[in-house]
Amino acid sequence: MKKVLFSVLALAAYCTTVSAQSIIDANDQRNPRDFYQKGLIVGKKAMPYPAVRESDVIWECLIWRDIDLNEKFNQFFYFPVDDEKDTQGRVNLVNLIVKAVAAGEIPAYEDDDFVKEYDAAEAMRQLIGDPRVVEQEATDSDGNVMYDDDGEAIMERKEVARSFAKESAKKLHILEKWYIDKQDTRQKVRIVGLAFEYLKENIAGEEVQTSSFWIPIDDMRVRQVLINANAYDENNDVAVHTYDDVFIQRYFDSYIVRESNVQNRRLSDYLTGEDAILKSQMIEDYIFDLESDMWEY
Repeated sequence: MKKVLFSVLALAAYCTTVSAQSIIDANDQRNPRDFYQKGLIVGKKAMPYPAVRESDVIWECLIWRDIDLNEKFNQFFYFPVDDEKDTQGRVNLVNLIVKAVAAGEIPAYEDDDFVKEYDAAEAMRQLIGDPRVVEQEATDSDGNVMYDDDGEAIMERKEVARSFAKESAKKLHILEKWYIDKQDTRQKVRIVGLAFEYLKENIAGEEVQTSSFWIPIDDMRVRQVLINANAYDENNDVAVHTYDDVFIQRYFDSYIVRESNVQNRRLSDYLTGEDAILKSQMIEDYIFDLESDMWEY
């Protein structure tokens, strides 16, 4: 009797599962890649971080890191450069951020102090720069060049909008706060801000490396955008993890470029080459050892 009951329950569970899924018939019109229905992540809700009381934090430190998108491990942030031509639903992280800022969906700040907030127009102006003023031949409604009484072409000044060179954004800057929570005597970390480095045209028309606005990555509006964008997993195409997951799980390779210090300096301000690398690793080791040094065995 028990075997019969188990078989009935198993069959019911199977039928329920099958009916709940969207089955693609072999004769359906579909992309040949999609021989089964893939679920969409659109509509996911980011889960708020647990609240932290000031009295529970007994130590904290600000750390600035750089994520080099040229490194193989980090290239999922960079590709595809042109989202419009991609057919797998993937999106470049920088493009995702820029589009969300331009649409006013997420906030952008002048720097990593997160004091002066830009509106969407100001943020894009900071990113791209003011339009270039060029002098060119004036034309009529038919596109023909206009001439003055002396037979010389009439010149006019015109504003030309600059464009964002998204393919040049190959480095991310992140700001994170490490702290020790006395409630469970554990060391924890929260990534609080993100910016990116890219090429921007200056007044002289030269392209120079510069940093973008900063976005508060722990802001729920930002996390809501990140959690609805897939991050590519080169080891498994069917794996679904979002950019929000990537930052929470720290699924990236990075190096420290600055820590909280009395002179507010970056490592590059007083160290170069191998010395800077060793100092960066020294800070990394200190943070790693701090929690274990609190315990005795």
